[in-house]
Amino acid sequence: MEYIDLIRIFWFFLPAGFANMVPVLFKWINFFNHPIDFNRQLNKKPIFGKNKTFRGLFFGILIAVLIVFCQKLLYPYIINISLVDYSSINFVLLGFLLGFGALSGDLIKSFFKRRLNVNPGKSLVPFDQLDWIIGAIIFVIFYVKLTWAQIIIALIMFGLLHPFVNIIGYLIRIKKNKF
Repeated sequence: MEYIDLIRIFWFFLPAGFANMVPVLFKWINFFNHPIDFNRQLNKKPIFGKNKTFRGLFFGILIAVLIVFCQKLLYPYIINISLVDYSSINFVLLGFLLGFGALSGDLIKSFFKRRLNVNPGKSLVPFDQLDWIIGAIIFVIFYVKLTWAQIIIALIMFGLLHPFVNIIGYLIRIKKNKF
């Protein structure tokens, strides 16, 4: 695998990465600010927790779709770093799959964190680093053919980048915790 392949994988999954980060950035908006689990509990524990809101889901998917739209607009100028032919894809569908997949992976991880009594915002290594990329891969693989090598590289690349992005978010006071 060459360095250009790393760039292609990074570029392709960038909308999913932003979808995973966006819910924290839009906390100031009161639109759809309701927990996805409607504050319901399972065995006296929250299903997902109050931090997993429809607002985060909505804006995460919206941003993923907008980023794929931008990738589609830039495609004629960056064909050599594109994993897919953005001129022939449905950008709304691809953005939705990447965004919804990333956020679904995060929701599933949160479900298990609540069962294990891990407080919201506390890290559960390596699941906090990989949940969103696994979700994005699972959803997008039905629309875009990915090789096993690309999947493994995406898991390693984003698993390693995730902590650094969190530290930056913490340093600029977007996130409360470093990890």
